Amino acid sequence: MDRRSFAQMMGGSLLGAGVTSSQATLAASSSQLHSLAAEPAFSLKYAPHFGMFKNHAGPDEIDQLKFMHEMGFRALEDNDMMGKSPELQAKIGETLTKLGMTMGVFVVKFDGFFDTQHMTTGKKEATEMFVKACKTAVETAKRCNAKWMTVVPGNFNRKLPLGVQTGHVIDNLKRGAEIFEPHNLTMVLEPLSDNPDLFLRYSDQSYMICRAVGSPACKILFDMYHMQRNEGNMIANMDLCWEEIAYLQIGDNPGRKEPTTGEVNHANIFKHLRKKGYTGVLGMEHGNFYPGKDGEVKLIEAYRKEDKG
Repeated sequence: MDRRSFAQMMGGSLLGAGVTSSQATLAASSSQLHSLAAEPAFSLKYAPHFGMFKNHAGPDEIDQLKFMHEMGFRALEDNDMMGKSPELQAKIGETLTKLGMTMGVFVVKFDGFFDTQHMTTGKKEATEMFVKACKTAVETAKRCNAKWMTVVPGNFNRKLPLGVQTGHVIDNLKRGAEIFEPHNLTMVLEPLSDNPDLFLRYSDQSYMICRAVGSPACKILFDMYHMQRNEGNMIANMDLCWEEIAYLQIGDNPGRKEPTTGEVNHANIFKHLRKKGYTGVLGMEHGNFYPGKDGEVKLIEAYRKEDKG
């Protein structure tokens, strides 16, 4: 049953005198959704991921895409796109085109991703594994109309000087850029905060590496959750690295949930991005703070609030 049919059914059921509290809650949720669907598209391209609205849209990816569009979202992010069948990848790409939505990042995955010592080691077999994954990513990108792919260098190598490891990472990324650049695709390098062994952690470090690679196919993915944890001062650091930033992700801290659930002032950041004329994607790489259908409504409402802030 689609959302509108459900809403109509619930509206009719409330006409009787024996309405239950659960029915009333569901009907209120449906009313909120109708109100949210009447809003214009968001001012920025916030990109939900599959599963974020499964309680309303169901398990089917295409139905979820249509629901995202109806709620005002104009982009999609799917880290696991490379793991989907070629047929589903193409179907997602076709649906995005029909809806006028932009495909955000997917992750260039391979054995050992993301926290093994691969790019930092300088080992030929590690580079070959990365290059092979990049070639596969090109075909995935063509099917789903993607432009950006997330790349992570992996862990520190404790036996090598930092400068030597940095050189190895740059060499690997140059090989990736050679693959992506002819197709007008961009790998976005993501500094992370998941564990202290990760090599890439800061925006200025990412900036230096991208400048050394020197290709439009190698830029920065600025993930607000990780950057708040690692360095803070996000607006200033965005500005310092702006020439090399091609993609942004959202996640409040602590908890890595939607805006308004942690300490980050997303309204000010979004306002700053509008002033800078940012027209790219902001991946919603976070969980839902509240469970169920009500949680999905609250998430959309949080984005509406911060988008207007």
